[in-house]
This record gives sequence, C-alpha cells and structure tokens, in this order.
Amino acid sequence: MQPALSIGFLTPYSGVYPTWSAHLVTGWLLGMGLDPVRQRTVQFTSEYTHMGGARASVDAARKLLFFNNVDILSGLISYKIAPDIIPLVENAKRPAFFFDMGEYIPHFPYLSPDVFYASHQLWQSEYALGKWAHSHFGDGGHIIMPAYEAGYHLHSAFREGVTAAGSTQMMFTILPHNENDPKKMELDELFTKLAKDPPPYIHAIFAGNMGTRFLEKWIQSGFHKKIPLLVNETMAYDDILEDIKHVNLEIYTSMMWMREDQNKANQLFVKKFESVAQQPANIYALMGYEAGLIWRELLPYARKKDWTAVKQQLRTGMIDGPRGQKNFYPASGFALPSANILKITTTNNKINKLILDQGAGMRYDAKEFEMIHNESLTGWQNPFLCI
Repeated sequence: MQPALSIGFLTPYSGVYPTWSAHLVTGWLLGMGLDPVRQRTVQFTSEYTHMGGARASVDAARKLLFFNNVDILSGLISYKIAPDIIPLVENAKRPAFFFDMGEYIPHFPYLSPDVFYASHQLWQSEYALGKWAHSHFGDGGHIIMPAYEAGYHLHSAFREGVTAAGSTQMMFTILPHNENDPKKMELDELFTKLAKDPPPYIHAIFAGNMGTRFLEKWIQSGFHKKIPLLVNETMAYDDILEDIKHVNLEIYTSMMWMREDQNKANQLFVKKFESVAQQPANIYALMGYEAGLIWRELLPYARKKDWTAVKQQLRTGMIDGPRGQKNFYPASGFALPSANILKITTTNNKINKLILDQGAGMRYDAKEFEMIHNESLTGWQNPFLCI
C-alpha cells in the first residue's frame, strides 16, 4: 500500500479567523476530490508559528522538513519571511506551496524554482477599488487606518489605483497605537477635521472587530450616508458584517469572490464545502479548494515523489476554479483576478449586495509598484489578520 502524501503546514494564530486552517485544509482536500473525514491519501502535520514571525516560522519549517520529513511544506506565511525559509526548502529539494491573503504586493528579488504561492491578492482588490473611487467620487479622498494595517501594502495599492485614474491628491490618517490599550480607537479629532473639510469619500482599512467598531462609530458620527464610506474587502465579509447587520448600514467595497456567485464551478464548491463543514463557505476554504484543484492533477506524481514533474506542472499549470483562472508561480504571470465593485446595505437584519462595476487587475511586477517596494523596506512579518 502506498504511503500517504505528507504535507507540513505552518499555522499562525488568527484572532480574527481562529478556524482558518481547518477551513483551508478541508477546502484543499475537497478540491482534490477527497473526503476530508475518511480519506487516507494525504496527511497534514500542523506546526504552530505563533503570529507567523520569521523566527517561529523558520523553526517550524526546519522541524517539518528535517524532523517530520514531510513531502511538501505549506502553510500561511508573509512574503516578508519567504527569503528566510527558501534556503531550507531548496536544501530539502522538495516543493513548498504557501498561502497568503495578498496584504503585500509580491516582490521577488530572488524567485525560487521550488516555491509556489497561492495568494488571494487582496492588494488587487484595493487597486480596483481605488481606481473606481476616483472615477466615481472625484479627487481628494481620505484613507483611515490603524498602525497595524498601515504596515502592509493595502493603502499603497489603493493609492496606485487612484493615481492610475488621474488623482493628484489623497489624505491619510493613521490612528495612534496605544500599547497599554491596543484596541483603543480615538476618532474625535479626526471627525472634527472631517466636519470642517469633508472629503469626497472615506476609505477605511481595519482588521477584525476593529472594523466593526469603526463602522459603529461611523454610524454614530453623523457622516454616515453623507460622506461615502469605502471599506477594505475583509471588513465586508459576511461573517464580519453579521455583528452589525441590525443597523441601517451603507458602504462600498471591492470583492474578488462572492459566495452568491451563480457560476457552476462556484456553486459546486459552496455546496461541497457547506455540506461537509456545516458552515458558510469563506475565503480560506476557497483558497484551499483552488489549491486542491491543481494538486488533484499533481497527486499521481507527488505520491511517487517525482518532484521534478510536480514542480514543472506548478510552474506552468493553471486552474479554472470558482472565481475563474488562477496559477501559482509568479514567473508565469499570476492570472489577473477580476473584482466586483459592490454597494452593500444592511436592512432588517439582511445583508444586501449590489454589483455596481467590474474592477481591473494589475500585474504585480508593473513598474508603477516599484516605488511601493522602495518606500516600504520594513513591514509586519505576521500574515494579515494574524493578530
């Protein structure tokens, strides 16, 4: 009997999505056509990486590769720590297949032929929203975010979208971080400024329940529905809005996947996942499922440990999944996702979504993004939402 294919999984903690890894792994197995409960074809070994920093992730990767001797290294990591892990992967001569939400615009001073990336490309969502915001609401928008969110590229990608649409000015407010009270959200001074000089729109970027708290304060501020509010995609996920759907909310966002999308491949994924997990399909389940679609094709080679064939197919292969085409190797271009620009309202405890427009993607290696990498030499090591 052939031994199970072993996948080592770097697993950081997320207070926002504590069950993300279980959902991702379930999606991965379903995408491979395997029963997550009964299958014995693939074995996952999880290794906890705390908040996903470099040291914890490297130690966990070393243990998985050289102590557990896994066939494939995977998990959720930030692009910022990939250079620290790549030497271990290349030394082991096995493939690595990493996930990320896309909080950073990819940048590869060295691109390893052994390392592959399943990115949600959140920055693409921000770029599309910025481009639409300028053309729809005009110049001079105002971005609001805490210090944590400011450490990523989401606001930079939004600004690039705005600039591409012809903007010449943009305001930024980074809320002060209080180490003694990290959840403190002091908005009075900002609201006073907005009252004196209202911008054509506000773009808010907050993670987790900080986003819900911002929306509550925004509704109480008197600006709600007077100044259009655009929010980062993760603030508008159904499970986040669940806590606030009792209020009469009106926001705009950009989203690269919708559970409601009626295309056949998406409805098949949603039905499969929800019948097994007994929970609504979400972005992590989708990322796992997309990975499973390509690994389903790779399984015969991987089980024979033919890593040359596996890596070759990962470099050139593309899947047609629930949200269209997707590939996993940067040098092959990363298939450009399309983003729906949405108006979301909540009435009578219901979340209503209206698609207003279709946003355009942008190649990650476009020269316009070089400035962002040059400006942002630092940044958080923990993957987005791992707080």
